[in-house]
Amino acid sequence: MSGTPHSAFFRRRHVRIALRLTLSAAAVTATLLALPTAASADPGVIVLAANDLPTVVANLRRWLMGILAAVATLFAVLAGVYWATAGGDPSQVEKAKSALRNALVGYGLAVLAPVLLTVVRGIVGG
Repeated sequence: MSGTPHSAFFRRRHVRIALRLTLSAAAVTATLLALPTAASADPGVIVLAANDLPTVVANLRRWLMGILAAVATLFAVLAGVYWATAGGDPSQVEKAKSALRNALVGYGLAVLAPVLLTVVRGIVGG
């Protein structure tokens, strides 16, 4: 049953749906990051940096952890989709295992992001 055109159709369909969801989430994230934020400075004052270095590093850490966790979650979902639609195909199962490994690496990097940014802050003298 796993080799029927019917199962291949649904496998491709699930992958296309997951890809569309991924692209939609990326587009929303890019749009939100591109939108200007309201500033409360006087019109005649030029502000070069709104925050000090520790605040910038803390904000960067929060964003980095969120983005890494989101990408890792995406890979975990893709691994589930690949595994569910594998139908016993060894290459699809291997693709699912690879996506799951990538998800675990992403979660590991999200957990290590505060440590890495603390090292960076120590290097630049913040």
